[in-house]
Amino acid sequence: MRDKYKYIGPVYDFLSNLYSGKNIHRCKTAMLDVETVKPGTKVLFAGVGHGRDAIRAAELGADVTVVDLSETMLRKFADALATEAPDLNIRRIHSDIMKIDQTGQYDMVVANFFLNVFDEDMMVRVLEHLIGLAKPDGSVVVGDFCYPTGNVFARVFKKLYWYTAVFIFWLFANNAFHKIYNYPEHMQRLGLEIAQKKHFKLLNMNCYWSILGRKQIG
Repeated sequence: MRDKYKYIGPVYDFLSNLYSGKNIHRCKTAMLDVETVKPGTKVLFAGVGHGRDAIRAAELGADVTVVDLSETMLRKFADALATEAPDLNIRRIHSDIMKIDQTGQYDMVVANFFLNVFDEDMMVRVLEHLIGLAKPDGSVVVGDFCYPTGNVFARVFKKLYWYTAVFIFWLFANNAFHKIYNYPEHMQRLGLEIAQKKHFKLLNMNCYWSILGRKQIG
């Protein structure tokens, strides 16, 4: 399995903090609190990133699994876990998320800044697969760049801001180059009820959002 994050992975934390003013971290942990994550809650993270959202869930008592195709990112996460929370037990799986065959096993499935690595058709397939991994009454969380809204200046700024980021990851990690996705629209179309949205501002504009969708029984 080719490690697309071999070169950009070691500076991932630095780039995300520099680019977002730590809003990416806030976005990733936005839906992880005592109301959504109880002791014993089974949570799957698709794409580990810097992993502090997974650590946060484990600190709340969740049974946490992280899946990542990048050995570099998993190694960075293991280092962070050993340094910041050595007593926590978090299951790590080195695999393509589409090969995870655990349908209906998780109370919460989290995809933070993960779906944006795919072109739109593949993104929808991956999102549908993630929804399938959640229990019938489970939830799916997506944290990412916010769909551009507002006045003309705000929309232009958000698009330029996004395309700068997507170009860097296209160049160094061979991620797909695409428009900003309207995740709530896709989540609803795939059967989720949007229960909550949280926005995070840069220059007083909503540039990031975390969306919590719930599976509907019946």
